[in-house]
Amino acid sequence: MKDVSQKPDSLRIARATATLHAPAACIDLLRTGETEKGDPLKTARVAGILAAKRTDELIPLCHPLPIHRADVSYELMETSVRIVAEVQTIGPTGVEMEALTAASLAALTIYDMLKPYAEPDELHIQDCRLERKVGGKSHYRRALASPRTAAVVVLSDTVARGTKPDTAGVFVRDALIDAHFAPVAYTVIGDDATTLRDRVRALIDEGTSLLITVGGTGLGPRDITVDTVRPMLDVDIPGIMETARAFGQQRMPYAMLSRGVAGYIGDTLVLTFPGSRGGASESLAATLPGIVHLLETGRTGGKHPGGYGEAS
Repeated sequence: MKDVSQKPDSLRIARATATLHAPAACIDLLRTGETEKGDPLKTARVAGILAAKRTDELIPLCHPLPIHRADVSYELMETSVRIVAEVQTIGPTGVEMEALTAASLAALTIYDMLKPYAEPDELHIQDCRLERKVGGKSHYRRALASPRTAAVVVLSDTVARGTKPDTAGVFVRDALIDAHFAPVAYTVIGDDATTLRDRVRALIDEGTSLLITVGGTGLGPRDITVDTVRPMLDVDIPGIMETARAFGQQRMPYAMLSRGVAGYIGDTLVLTFPGSRGGASESLAATLPGIVHLLETGRTGGKHPGGYGEAS
């Protein structure tokens, strides 16, 4: 199965349809609900909902998901019925397969209940398709539409001395490149407040769009990043690192100890990530969609769907 442990939960909705073609007399039976096995539409609705809830048992590589809503509805035509299945969850992966499975099983159930009333070649199912999906990367992008500058500053005495390799900062740098940030500056410095302050100011003066520090967010005597950066912030955005901590806490019990802060210094968005490889990668996984959205639509005056800045 695909690893989705580094994907943040979001509201996911999928709608799928399938069409069953049948003689007009069979469609009339669907309208009345009178067949020897009972009401086909009501039975198929239950079958479709159950299918959505058990998709992971039917399709080997599907993830089990909490199904918060599943429903099946119908559109009756003269010689066909269109089955519409909609499924909703809040999770790290989508419910497209659940919706498609629901539509398919509902269509098969109707087929089974109508087959005594038609010849085999008079019944056929076609055009099972996904019609709509909401949530995930299709709505919350994890990459910029056009490049913006970024910088990663790693704070570590041991890495700066060359006695320990940096993995956390390198991961963040490479992930930002994958998200279409360019160029991405990368610097390693010791845990020194004056050096950090000077480096931050230099990057601000260069017009860097995004600055991420890695390391120094803990409670040790050399963890100076937060105490240095916080007074420099012009606009505090507490929700960014609250999101990172909540995401990390679901994966290990020490994420709550990170003191990371985030906000704007001038027009530069600044985030302070933990220095561990896991803490940095989880922080970026949790915050990247918000970072992309904010840089493209936020402080610079951009507009986003549903915002007050849009003309009605």
